Formats: sequence, structure tokens, C-alpha cells
Amino acid sequence: MLAAVAGVGYWGYSTLFKGASGASEDPKVVAATKAVTAFLDAWEAGDAGRAARETDTPDGAESLIKSVMTNLKPATTRIDAGEGERKDAKVLVPFTVTMDIPGAGAYSWKSKADVVETGKEWKVEFRTEMIHPDMVPGQTLALDARDRAAVLDAEGRELRAASLVGAVDPQTGKGVSGLEARYDKQLTGGSGQGKSVVVVDRASGQPVKTLSGGGEAQGKPVRTTIDPKVQEAAAAALEGVTKNAAVVAIDPTNGHILAAANKPSGMNRALEGRYPPGSTFKVVTAAALLKQGMKPTDRADCPKFANVNGQRFENQDQFVLPAGSTFRDSFAHSCNTFFVDSRAKLPQAGLHEAAQAFGIGGSWDVGTITYDGSVPVSTSDNDKAASTIGQARVQASPLVMASIAATVKEGVFKQPVLVPDAVRKKYEAPARLDPGVVDSLRGMMRATVTIGAGKALRGISGEPHAKTGTAEFGTETPPRTHAWMIGYQGDRNLAWAVLLEDGGSGGRDAGPIAAKFLKNLTD
Repeated sequence: MLAAVAGVGYWGYSTLFKGASGASEDPKVVAATKAVTAFLDAWEAGDAGRAARETDTPDGAESLIKSVMTNLKPATTRIDAGEGERKDAKVLVPFTVTMDIPGAGAYSWKSKADVVETGKEWKVEFRTEMIHPDMVPGQTLALDARDRAAVLDAEGRELRAASLVGAVDPQTGKGVSGLEARYDKQLTGGSGQGKSVVVVDRASGQPVKTLSGGGEAQGKPVRTTIDPKVQEAAAAALEGVTKNAAVVAIDPTNGHILAAANKPSGMNRALEGRYPPGSTFKVVTAAALLKQGMKPTDRADCPKFANVNGQRFENQDQFVLPAGSTFRDSFAHSCNTFFVDSRAKLPQAGLHEAAQAFGIGGSWDVGTITYDGSVPVSTSDNDKAASTIGQARVQASPLVMASIAATVKEGVFKQPVLVPDAVRKKYEAPARLDPGVVDSLRGMMRATVTIGAGKALRGISGEPHAKTGTAEFGTETPPRTHAWMIGYQGDRNLAWAVLLEDGGSGGRDAGPIAAKFLKNLTD
């Protein structure tokens, strides 16, 4: 680097510039080289004004050097001078410029400077070609975005779901979030660099010649499973929502993710969020109880309170169900106290094992980052009691909860998938639901709509099946709550989940969003 050369003193070129004819002893070569060194040192430091003062045309030199450095924005610049050579009345000094350019990578070129004596001074003869030999007057260097391929929906059109697709840094051309970041190399053609160094016309800004990156492979699109109609319906369902919210929809037959809408955009809470699922988790708890021999028609008392070692559980608004109510009734109306009081029917690992049939807690190969849920083995009676209603340490994403509904619809867990070409091995659930359990869950989820807390979906075509959820979080008194609703359509391959952060009640607040989503699909 020139700074190292300068450290030996401008007059110490006996080694660096010594040629066959002993040019290093020529005082003119030494003086001319001193001028070039000062010019290149200043250029390397990004000081266009100081560099220009070492030339015979300061205004033109400053303008072009400033243009090049502003356009390329190199992270580092290194300029190495070669051996000076006497050429008639001039001295020619070759040099090499190496830049590390964000978005374009390392780029270097060779050039040469003619130095002329003007009076008692030596000045670098400024020419556009001296800055870069591929330029002519009226041109400069700049960055140009190479052909970056697009993220596509299931129909092959460019996908514009912001939280899912992610963003590209406009300065570097690299993907910085979402699928744009995960598949950056594929989208840019394998280099991971999104821009090329080009020669451009200074007046029009139009590229006239590509200097780096042009010969590399074109980017390859990333095709997703997103259904544009379903995605549009999900996004429209969140219009006017002021809380953080998400809607996820999947195809139960193959796990294809049909929609993932977030409001606001940014964090992909639909696939990556971690929340207590609240009463939507009662689908899993109900599956565990059904496996133990309970039937939907069995008596299921629903008192105002349930007490576990001094900890009081209650129903939303402290409702009760009349005597003679059934398991189906308690599920449909989301009776917390029934489920808490039923914990003794389950072994300590009962909920953990039931969750496995829904794929929860596995490692899903979806083609993007997801949170795949967690249902730990209960460590105490109170822990198990809270877990039965989706509290304690139970955690899930909206995608996990949509997958629970899809598993009931399909009868077997099908791992969700977003980018099929990227999936190497789908997660296989280590357990399966018994057919009788599946049939019972279907009936209970339909009852949630027809007689229970899912009344927001009544009158919507397609026989929607659902489960509501109100999940407590935080330490405030009374506790704040997330609002959930999950479900599936009886007449089509569609399962879904709605989450409204800090949103109140599942039936009252998440339900209308779910209803709007389903109506949007039929309009």
C-alpha cells in the first residue's frame, strides 16, 4: 500500500524504482514519482481535492475521482505504484487499484500515470483514461444491480408479501432479511454479490460497459407455495387492525403454506413468532383425553373455578355451563375449569406425547425459518394444569397452530412447506392420531362454530371448523391476553390460524378477522 511506500521517504526509491538503466538515480524520475505517490495516497484516502492538486487539471480530476468514490463507496481502497520509467520529457508510473466494494466484492484494475514537469513542479497529467483505462471523457464508474431473480408465488408471479420475502439492501444489493437473505446466492447467481462495477455515461447515468460480475451466472428464482388469492385474502383480513397480528393458511393434504400475512410487516410472526396458544391448544389436550378413553358425550362439569394447590383457574368472565354439559360442550365453549380438572386423567408426559402426533416440537424443514413449537413434559401438577389450557411453558407459532387444525382435517400430520425445492427431508411425526380420535375432534371443532365460542363463523359457507383461544401473558393484574382462532374448511383443503397480539378474546376479537378472511375467499 502506498502509505507503506511513503514511510521509507519519497527519496528512498533506490530499490523500488531501480531499473536496468539505473532509473532510480535519475532525479527527474524521483521527483515525478513523488508527485504520483502524493496523488495516489490522496486518492486511496478518498481525498479527491488533495489528489486533484497533484494534477495539471485540478477541477476535472477532483470531479471524476469524487464521482468514482461516491458511486462505488468502497469499504477499502489500496493503490500500489509500480516502477517509474523515463519517457522523453515525461515519467510514466504504472499503478494498480484494488477496492473492496460492498455488493460487488473485490475489484481491481491496472492503469498508468504520465507525469509532466511544469516549471519547477511535477504534475500528474490528468486524463479520464488514467483513472480507469476503460473510460473515455464524459464517463465514470458506478454500481449497477445485476439481474437478481425474484421470489415467486405458486403461480410463478413475483411475490410481494413483505415480511415473508424480506428486503434487499439498496446499497449492497444483498438480501438482508426473509427469503431474500436466505436464498441470496441463488437469487444472485451463486456469487452472493448483487451488483456489478460498470462504466456509465455521466450525463445520462446509463451503463455503457460492464467491468465486473457480468460474466457470472444469472440468478435463479425461488418458487414458493403461496397462493396469491389466499395471500390477498389474508392480508385484506388484517386491514384496519391496529394490533400486531398474523394470518397463516396451509393446505392440509400436503402442508403447503398458502398464505402468511403479518401486520405490521417486518417481523414474520406468522411463521417465527413464539406465543402461548391458550385455549386453541385444547385441541391437543382433547386428543390426549380422547386417547385415554373419554367420549365427546361424556359428562363434563364446568364450574366457575378450579383450584390446584392454591392456584385458582377460572373461565373467561367466570362463566359456568349448566349441569349435564358434555365434553363436546366444554370444548366448544372453551371451559378452562373442565380441562384443568381433567388433568388427573393424563400421565405426566401425556400432553407432550399427544403433541408429537401433531408434529409439535420437531425440527421442520420448511424452506425458511420457522418456530416449530414446544410442549415440555410437565414437571408439577400446577404445570400440567396450566398446560392443559395452553399456558405454562407451552409455546407455538401461528404456523404450528394452523398445522394443528390441518392435522385434524387430514387425519395425519403433514409438515408445512414453503419452498419445496429447498426441502431435503420433511419431518415425520413419531406418533399418529387414532381414527376415532380424529372423528371426535372434527365434531367438537364443528360444534365450536355451531353452538360455541366460534359464533363469528356462523353463516359462512364451507362448514368451517374452529377453536378459539385467549392466552394470558405477562405479569399484570388482570393479565393481558393474546386472541387466537384456528380452524379449517370442511369443503376445501384449507386450514388456518389467526393471532391478534394483546388482542383480547379469541371468539370476540380474533373471530371476526377469521370470518373476514374466509369471506374474502368467497367474494
